[in-house]
Amino acid sequence: MWKLLVYLKDYKKESVLGPLFKLLEASFELMVPLVMASIIDKGIGGGDTGYVFGMGGVLLLLAAVGLASSLTAQYFAAKAAVGFSTKMKSALFRHIETLSYAEIDRLGSTSLITRMTSDANQVQSGVNLVLRLFLRSPFIVLGAMIMAFTIDVKAALIFVVAIPLLSIVVFGVMFASIPLYRKVQTGLDRVLGITRENLTGARVIRAFGKEEEEIDTFEEANVALNRVQMFVGRISALMNPLTYVIINGATVVLIWTGAVRVDTGLITQGAVVALVNYMSQILVELVKLANLIITVTKAIACGNRIQDVFEVETSLPDEVSEREYLERSSGQEKAPEALSVPADDAVVFDHVGFTYQQSSEEAISDITFTAKKGEVIGVIGGTGSGKTSLVNLIPRFYDITSGKLSVDGVDVRQYPLARLRGKIGVVPQKAVLFYGTIRSNMQWGRPDATDEDIWEALVTAQAADFVRAKEGGLDALVEQGGKNFSGGQRQRLTIARALVKKPDILILDDSASALDYATDAALRKGIRENLRGTTLFIVSQRTSSLLQSDRIIVLDDGGVVGIGTHDELLAGCEVYREIYESQFGKGGVSK
Repeated sequence: MWKLLVYLKDYKKESVLGPLFKLLEASFELMVPLVMASIIDKGIGGGDTGYVFGMGGVLLLLAAVGLASSLTAQYFAAKAAVGFSTKMKSALFRHIETLSYAEIDRLGSTSLITRMTSDANQVQSGVNLVLRLFLRSPFIVLGAMIMAFTIDVKAALIFVVAIPLLSIVVFGVMFASIPLYRKVQTGLDRVLGITRENLTGARVIRAFGKEEEEIDTFEEANVALNRVQMFVGRISALMNPLTYVIINGATVVLIWTGAVRVDTGLITQGAVVALVNYMSQILVELVKLANLIITVTKAIACGNRIQDVFEVETSLPDEVSEREYLERSSGQEKAPEALSVPADDAVVFDHVGFTYQQSSEEAISDITFTAKKGEVIGVIGGTGSGKTSLVNLIPRFYDITSGKLSVDGVDVRQYPLARLRGKIGVVPQKAVLFYGTIRSNMQWGRPDATDEDIWEALVTAQAADFVRAKEGGLDALVEQGGKNFSGGQRQRLTIARALVKKPDILILDDSASALDYATDAALRKGIRENLRGTTLFIVSQRTSSLLQSDRIIVLDDGGVVGIGTHDELLAGCEVYREIYESQFGKGGVSK
């Protein structure tokens, strides 16, 4: 948590002035009981009305100056807290963007969202309250005790006993609560995860009539979260009654002691009132401090969760900077090691193996093949055979665990990530569009793409007709996630987005599954005609989508069981033949 305070460095002035103005306000507040004692002893006791009104004016002045100091402190504290939160969230988001798929899979997208929003807001509130109250409350508590000693030493000894007792209660509750609030946030992660899963999968849940089961699952997680919250709430709730008991007990003893000392003439009635006021100030400030500590406890727990994300190092470090790459390349388009391989080798898998984190078995193993420039490579296999894992290694979304993988003759780990991924266009299984316009979505890969470039890509992706039909054309609104488009339209737009980039290597990862056969065929024909120099990887469950591929790679249980053309595999690969016949029947012919 404390490492996060580095994001306050640009707000040093605000972080100092906020507490200072709060201490100034507290100083004026500590003067009030002395003024009240003077009014009672000299004004009321002596029957001097003018003195009462005069000192009343002093009280009003103290109140006005205190209010101005408080507002100033609030301004600086809020500015520092909001600025801190903004910088922390920005840094957290930048760090998350550097993580590989493996780390994001491990942390979980729901947990990351919670840490970016709920946890970050809790930390912001904690910083704000600390700047305003963390010095003010102890200052008034200690100041009130010191002022009490200036009035009467014997009566002030009651403060010496009460304040340590209060400190034990406050800090005891704090230390007991910190680990429990961490459990609360973990439980919140689970509830949010179930909520997110149900909202995104609402149609599937209704299609299978699983509403009641999902409600029960949510109730179970919600009850578990409630149970932890109730437990930590009971511990936190002990703070106020215990502090009130100690303070009120001390007040009773103080009044009794004061009455005895007033009878003996050792102190005045005004002094007793001042002592009681100081005790009341201590009560108010300790209640504030108790609530502050509860908030700070939550903030520390949330801050630790955020810090945990910062401490996760990516398994895909950008080992080579752009400058190093260019220096090594000596101004050539390719690095020197690429000069020793055939010029038309685009992608080379050399005994490549890959294992997911926290998995004991390889997802793919001993993969060896070469894709030439301009070739169309089909990838097919049963569910879980490793098709997506295979193509995700090319843009280095995951790092291989054995063997060697090269792009244009250079090991993928020897590329700057931006340069490597700049060569590759990827259309993932799930079609994702972003809020904005069709034009802004199409320009993701090439910010300088012209309308002509975009329309060319839309025509190739068979998306031009429905885009022209939209009001505004390229300026038509794309809602979050592209929910104002059908599944097939989203897929064609994501393909067009990759085509606008004009990549050297294009990966279509089962990205035409929502298209009919005619549109799918037209799409593949358009890509072949307009991207002749591009190496194309098509991952598909449909054999019809791969018939015209130069070569088809057949995967089974993470290994290659066949490489060849459609006719060669049909004659010599049992796995491919089974897939083909399951779709077209034994002896069937695709159309």
